[in-house]
Amino acid sequence: MNDLVSPNPASADRVLQRVILPRDTDPLDVRPLYLDEPEHVHSHVSSRRAVTVPPSARVSFAAYFNAFPASYWKRWTRIDEVVLRMDVRGAGRIDVYRSKPNGDVVHLQGRAVPAGEDWQTLEFRISLRPFEDGGWIWFDAFTDDTRLEIAEAAWLATEDLTRQRVAIGTTTFNRPDDCVATLLALGEDPAVLAVVSRVYVADQGDRKISAHPRFAEAAAALGDRLQVIEQDNLGGSGGFTRALYEALEHSDVEQILLMDDDIVLEPDSVLRANAFARAAAAPVIVGGHMLNLQAKARLHTTGEIVDLGSCLWRPAPDAVVDHDFGQSSLRTSPELHKRINSTYNGWWMCLFPREVVQRTGLPLPLFIKWDDAEYSLRALAAGFPTVSLPGAAVWHMPWTDKNDATDWTAYFHLRNRLIMAALHSPYDMRRTLLKQGLRMALGRLLSMEYSTVAIEQKAVEDFLAGPDRLFDLLGTVLPEIQEIRRQYPDARVLPSAQEFPAPTFDMVRTEALLRPPGDPVRKSVRAAKALLHNLGAPQPVATERPQVNVPAGNALWYLLGNLDSATVSNPDGSGVAFRKRDPELFRELARRVVRNYRTLAREWPNLVETYRAAVPELTSVESWRKVFDS
Repeated sequence: MNDLVSPNPASADRVLQRVILPRDTDPLDVRPLYLDEPEHVHSHVSSRRAVTVPPSARVSFAAYFNAFPASYWKRWTRIDEVVLRMDVRGAGRIDVYRSKPNGDVVHLQGRAVPAGEDWQTLEFRISLRPFEDGGWIWFDAFTDDTRLEIAEAAWLATEDLTRQRVAIGTTTFNRPDDCVATLLALGEDPAVLAVVSRVYVADQGDRKISAHPRFAEAAAALGDRLQVIEQDNLGGSGGFTRALYEALEHSDVEQILLMDDDIVLEPDSVLRANAFARAAAAPVIVGGHMLNLQAKARLHTTGEIVDLGSCLWRPAPDAVVDHDFGQSSLRTSPELHKRINSTYNGWWMCLFPREVVQRTGLPLPLFIKWDDAEYSLRALAAGFPTVSLPGAAVWHMPWTDKNDATDWTAYFHLRNRLIMAALHSPYDMRRTLLKQGLRMALGRLLSMEYSTVAIEQKAVEDFLAGPDRLFDLLGTVLPEIQEIRRQYPDARVLPSAQEFPAPTFDMVRTEALLRPPGDPVRKSVRAAKALLHNLGAPQPVATERPQVNVPAGNALWYLLGNLDSATVSNPDGSGVAFRKRDPELFRELARRVVRNYRTLAREWPNLVETYRAAVPELTSVESWRKVFDS
């Protein structure tokens, strides 16, 4: 590619989305995200911006990172026409296609590439008029008996967009390898560095990234953009808020992009989010998708919402969940062609125009969990929607593969969901929260998750205490939770079930217990039996020797509720806990659950009023300045 000199180079200020290829260090698993190739065809990738299509082949760029998500640009931006531009050499043909919201494919235009040794520039103009409800645009390359080289392809605006600079913000806690890898990825592309003027890292752990062997390399690549701020552990909300605060107070950037430390970054996603926000018809929050870090061709979801009736997050209407591009390409997946409306985006990658932060305020002091969803709901109420933009993505471990349903994060899941419900639900949530809370607590008690019930009840009690303590709890509540969990055997995790005696039940008996109740009547009978079982004394031997070894996927109440003990593995397979039934503890925690939820139902209207009144102070720059200064 050193001999490529484009006769009419496109202005960087017109670029909406570059066509990119996998890195040399990427596993082959990611290739379907960039190219849609027949099984017998393997194009030669010579750089991140150049590919050679072999003779007698058809290669499609209808792939997640290279198709243009036209419906999102039509709905949310001022762009009404795009230009596909590329440099080509060799011989073949380029054809441009679009899809309808139902996935049907329409040929738009094409052009033959005459044989030659010189580089040629091709341009195709495409209107965005028919893309209101969905649809992508892409191109395919065809060859006969000669190869075809394609380079510097990009989707462009017809006119320059106003330049806007970005501050990147991330927070890390004892993940120096992950964090430094992300910093290195940011520094590898000059085009990314051209729009990034600040990189803030809130380092909250005791394993500092500055001690990492490759930190100096990352710092040299980022230059004076990089600012590492060492502070106490204030959780994700405290770390991300520090980045937002620094960008507002100590820079004049127009955009602030937050991203997790434990991601694998596709650097072009920074450019795409930046361009989308610059082109937006009105200010919007631009979120990136999550690709599965452990199965890299899989997209976790195309969009999420908060259901304000249940106050739970879930996939947005028509959203696709856990799609494997290695098994089903964009062209063969009609469900991927509808435009999805989200109400929030996780902060694994999320860009905020400066105006949005100035008018919405800073995040709530929630430590971790629900801070991203609450913020987008608050921004939406102020007139700033969230767009989850296809083609802008990072690789991150999905929460479905984590242990945060039962570990210390369960406290924050519950307390912060109650806060979010009080602030944003238009409904009377008392009956819903009462039913949800009692059902969840009973399931955990039957499953011998006593430590989780204990910290969840602390969550309810801390919520009942009101918003005035949130800043005080920011730096102290995690040690309190960890101390509570240390009092319960089910919170003590060992590396493997081999650390414990062999189970007493045989495999056939275990298999029968694993069968779920098939209908509501049987489910009620099984629940009644489990409840009675938990009120009686356990077998003495069960306290020393587990009855069953239970995989994480089978750790459900209808099995565990009829046992006296079991080892249960973590969802990520990293360890095993020995759960033991304790009737006295069951009764004690059950009484606490009932008492707390009665209070919650009685005090809910007052709590809603109190929390809503406290938002301006909790989210002000002045309040957070006191935290950071101390």
